[in-house]
Amino acid sequence: MGVRDHSEDAARDIGAARCHILTVSDSRTAKTDESGDVAAGLLEKAGHKVVKRDIVENDLSKIVIAIKYALDGADLVLALGGTGVSRRDVTVEAVRGVVEKELPGFGELFRVLSVKEIGTAAILSRALLGTTGGKIVAVTPGSPGAVRLALQEILVPQLKHLLRELRKHP
Repeated sequence: MGVRDHSEDAARDIGAARCHILTVSDSRTAKTDESGDVAAGLLEKAGHKVVKRDIVENDLSKIVIAIKYALDGADLVLALGGTGVSRRDVTVEAVRGVVEKELPGFGELFRVLSVKEIGTAAILSRALLGTTGGKIVAVTPGSPGAVRLALQEILVPQLKHLLRELRKHP
């Protein structure tokens, strides 16, 4: 007997998610934001609406402000980058200061799947998913491959199910 995925059941009654993509980088521009392009393409291909894209520098207070602003008009705020171990990588810390509930399974599953692509370097991946105010905040490493993996294999298949659960008891 296999494990049943409830994603398709959830998809029946939830429309397109409004998504705000935040690329966290000190060097990317709108023209060089390949990871943002990948994320937007995958979300739109899945029938969701990318309502806005922004680039914010690796600064804790600026990331927190950007996330709070993005939450105002989106069901999903997707932060790309700033997840490494250097002093400038503070996206995870910023998001933890905003979310009410963390869903650790996202990061755990992301790392398990990452091992297949990057080996034991997956221990450096600080992917995170949480909820706040009935909305979702996700953080992925900033490489196009990491964004593709997180969205295709985990987030896009579960996005409508997550939203349905969050909307059950507003």
